[in-house]
Amino acid sequence: MIEIENLTKRFGAVQALQGVSFGVSAGRIVGFLGPNGAGKSTCLRILTGLVRADAGSATIDGRPYGELEVPGRSVGVLLGTESFHPGRTGRECLRLAALTQGLPAARVDEVLDEVGLGRAEASRRVGEYSLGMRQRLGVAQALLGDPSALVLDEPTNGLDPQGQRWLSTLLHERAERGCAVLLSSHQLHDVARLAHRVVMIGGGRVLQDVAVAEVADLEELYFGLTEGIDRGRVQLGGVR
Repeated sequence: MIEIENLTKRFGAVQALQGVSFGVSAGRIVGFLGPNGAGKSTCLRILTGLVRADAGSATIDGRPYGELEVPGRSVGVLLGTESFHPGRTGRECLRLAALTQGLPAARVDEVLDEVGLGRAEASRRVGEYSLGMRQRLGVAQALLGDPSALVLDEPTNGLDPQGQRWLSTLLHERAERGCAVLLSSHQLHDVARLAHRVVMIGGGRVLQDVAVAEVADLEELYFGLTEGIDRGRVQLGGVR
């Protein structure tokens, strides 16, 4: 469903990605784990057509993002919540997104219900939202087209424990329906809780690609792999 093949990208003197390859099959959740600056966001931005790779390919259902007829109906994307206009209400933001995808207005209320934003919250301006509420709105926008794949960058940011439990339930339900889910994080515990498989990245390279159930101590494996690349910065639960 999602295929990353030998992605390479340099920004000036910085080698952001070095031959990154991995895939996400239908019905699976893959965690893309690495410290800040490891290359996660660059990889996702290439996958979603925002950055051009120097070499390699990134496809969704066999096609680059730019060749998808209505991208939102194939892949739902959350790469941050800064794009929401702070003066618009949450419902207005989703209605505009639905219009661009040719979706009925009723779909907006469906996804608002799915992410737990009620009528009062949806009627507030996004500028008044907490980070957790903006994350829920971002997930709602990603779900609008009922896509067969999801690409989510740091989706647990700003979520309280209840919100984290909600997100876990939502993503596993989507995976059970055949959705391929790729989520990035620098938080080891988030990935361990959410993912079926983990792709660990550091210094722009894939360090390990392993099923969570097959690893006795994911924390020990991750820290052992990243220590030599980013010595002193990685700690339990994130990056100093």
